[in-house]
Amino acid sequence: MSLKSELHEHIGSLRRYALLLTRDPHAADDLVQETLVKAIAKADSFQPGSDLRPWLFRILYNTHISALRREKTRMDAAADLPEPLANDCQHTQLELKQVLSALDQLPEAQRNPIILIALREMSYAEAARSLDVPLGTFMSRLGRGRAALRQIIQGVGSGKLSILKRKG
Repeated sequence: MSLKSELHEHIGSLRRYALLLTRDPHAADDLVQETLVKAIAKADSFQPGSDLRPWLFRILYNTHISALRREKTRMDAAADLPEPLANDCQHTQLELKQVLSALDQLPEAQRNPIILIALREMSYAEAARSLDVPLGTFMSRLGRGRAALRQIIQGVGSGKLSILKRKG
């Protein structure tokens, strides 16, 4: 009797074992199917004359453990992702897109001060030092940049955008 024909005899016991491991009939069926696919693909590694059932159970168990590890890795990676934005944040998303588009239209000398203050949350002094300009020059560029942004974003209004408000 060939290996492929013997596989059919063990499907019931493989399914019962898979049900014990997964506790879910659909997951168990998937696990048995994956086990059979792997067994057929690795048929040349089966030792003729040895017991097929333990070999199949080992494949099933290893497949199950690999799936658990993959799921744990996936869950760990998902835990590091930021929470998705809720639908009620659509207005905020639109506002953000408008601001980013408007920032792209500014000259670099006005864009950088806004980015350092609003997005990098630097103090005025830190931002001026990082751009290697005097504090007064920095404040002037920041003021002109904010005014230009307000003009570009006419439909939103300057009072609604927190990054456009003057600090302190």
